[in-house]
Amino acid sequence: QAHLVESGGGLVQAGGSLRLSCAASGSTFSINFMAWYRQAPGKQREFVAAITNGGSTNYADSVKGRYTISLDRANNTVTLQMNSLKPEDTAVYYCNTEVTDYTFRSVNYWGKGTQVTVSS
Repeated sequence: QAHLVESGGGLVQAGGSLRLSCAASGSTFSINFMAWYRQAPGKQREFVAAITNGGSTNYADSVKGRYTISLDRANNTVTLQMNSLKPEDTAVYYCNTEVTDYTFRSVNYWGKGTQVTVSS
């Protein structure tokens, strides 16, 4: 079983930057991919960015060129560098991962979320 802990959220002015991190810990598993989603008030949760264990990345169109996702395989930690932030980026950001556990099952986990607020 994996446990995800997010950090790095906060309040920033438009045009500023924030870095989110998410560390996966727990019993024996291997990470297939790690991702970030976000949910703004009154809206559905949406995909932001993802990275596979092999390093392939994918981004939502709304964040391409501004956000960068990276994976520290040694520490099972994913980082989301967010630059040129806009007020519409304000949301709770959730870490998500799919792992293969010791029984070779693929299991998906979510973090509890971290608040990002961008003021205009």
